[in-house]
Amino acid sequence: MHALSRTAQVLVTDLALAQRLEHAEGSANIAFVESNARLHPSSGASWHDFAGTYAMFDGPQSPVTQTFGLGLFTPPTHAQLADIEAYFAERGAPVFHETCPLGDASLLTILPERGYRPIEQSSVMYQSLDQLSLPEPRADATLTARRTGPGEEQYWADTVALGWGEIDGLVDFMRAFGLISAHSRNTHCFIVEHQGEALAAGALGMHDGVAILAGASTRPEFRGRGAQAALLRARIEHARSSGCDVALMAAQPGSGSQRNAERQGFRIGYTRTKWQLHQPSA
Repeated sequence: MHALSRTAQVLVTDLALAQRLEHAEGSANIAFVESNARLHPSSGASWHDFAGTYAMFDGPQSPVTQTFGLGLFTPPTHAQLADIEAYFAERGAPVFHETCPLGDASLLTILPERGYRPIEQSSVMYQSLDQLSLPEPRADATLTARRTGPGEEQYWADTVALGWGEIDGLVDFMRAFGLISAHSRNTHCFIVEHQGEALAAGALGMHDGVAILAGASTRPEFRGRGAQAALLRARIEHARSSGCDVALMAAQPGSGSQRNAERQGFRIGYTRTKWQLHQPSA
């Protein structure tokens, strides 16, 4: 049984909730790595559990190549970190850890001692699905949001990619990334259409009752028509009907994505820090 029931009215940001959220997101990333390994065996994609810390390799340049849960389930040790660093070194990849501030306080000393520097932060936001108020549908009733079916993986990935068309060089990367996501276990893909034409797309991951909202984008020429609201409603309704009780989103602090999530009732649970190994310890 989940630590939080569907009847819970208030979620408190504590270690138990942080462990649940981080485990869910780590599991979603593992599913992505396993999907890439199935689709592209030569990629060498793999993952390993180092005493509760998930280390994932998806290629030296992939944003998925990092760890989740360091210091959150067990205190970090030099031996554990040495093993993780060796795992990435064997694959020719840099070492990144994304850590939660509710983890063991020794992270703040052991990581700098080993040559790590903080390089990035992200806001982790959540909301009880019992409390989350769904956006009202726009007056434009011609927009339809639905879950994609088998054989539509490429269609969904193409739509996600087109939503990033304003950034040079990103469309091809997002198309390939999206196709791997569409084939990942426990990932459900949704699309918004107008008269049969795709406007927006987004993903819903579900792990241990946590609904992870990710991968949403709208084609630039169709923004401002309510596609994202329709996408959010469809994903939340599906998550609720599937037994999820809490929704999770992550965004850059102060970004438009964070502001939009807060307008929908999401609260900032904590700010994660991403660390990079710059100078390995002797």
